[in-house]
Amino acid sequence: ELGWISKVYVNRPAVVRHAEQIKKWKTVKGNWQAAWLLKAVTCIDLTTLSGDDTPSNVQRLCFKAKHPIREDLLKALDMHDKGITVAAVCVYPARVSDAVNTLKAAGCNIPVASVAAGFPSGQTPLETKLTEIRLAVEYGAREIDIVISRSLVLTGQWEGLYEEIRLCRAACGEAHMKTILATGELGSLANVYKASMIAMMAGSDFIKTSTGKEVENATFPVGIVMMRAIKEYYWQTGYKVGFKPAGGIRTAKEAITWLMLVKEELGVEWLTPELFRLGASSLLGDIEQQIFYHVTGSYALQHELAMA
Repeated sequence: ELGWISKVYVNRPAVVRHAEQIKKWKTVKGNWQAAWLLKAVTCIDLTTLSGDDTPSNVQRLCFKAKHPIREDLLKALDMHDKGITVAAVCVYPARVSDAVNTLKAAGCNIPVASVAAGFPSGQTPLETKLTEIRLAVEYGAREIDIVISRSLVLTGQWEGLYEEIRLCRAACGEAHMKTILATGELGSLANVYKASMIAMMAGSDFIKTSTGKEVENATFPVGIVMMRAIKEYYWQTGYKVGFKPAGGIRTAKEAITWLMLVKEELGVEWLTPELFRLGASSLLGDIEQQIFYHVTGSYALQHELAMA
């Protein structure tokens, strides 16, 4: 529906002003903080996207995904029997089989997500992107994180962008599709809103801020704009699309702030792994450290918390 796209206007000063206010929000304390942090854990896509990934470090990541917080800490919070795990394990297509086999052997139903479609640059032919998606699904990925061609946004080729995402959605089959907009490379907040709308119209289950490889990744102004687009799309269609900030989210405090922002903009119903994810590789370590402090009153030494 190009009519939606042509009418888009973003009041950048107002968005930036709101984002600055968000940074000043007071975080929750005590048991409330622990509860919010455990909620954040259940929404994390625990990720490794390095050129030196091996079967062994993927196996370690999968173990951490199943046991994100030390068992004794969960017992102290009376949460040891609530089945707390991360939302998904995210890897490159070549490592999907390693993750799937490890989680299956552990008797765990955590889905494996795979980046695809020319991640992170998007600068590969469309046919190659579609083949990569199909292979990742064939290897066992239940979620696919595609990345758009930024050039289509920067040159205003909205129908071309729609068609590319639609074909990727078809290639995903039964797998859920998260569409990475790479917002730091789209040029303006108006383009972020338009790309968000096009991605949702083309069938995305989630829209995601970044690959984590750009100079600028998940920021509050971008998050506000994308969530307003999700809200508008929901009002117009009745269909709920998920939101995933990714890249640069490293601290427990930042994770809670993102949760609070989602609650404010979209509502409590979005605070589930089905509609909200945090893309992170190092965030879980800080969350576990903060929970350790909440339970014991002191910070853990490096060897006391298992690394992701």
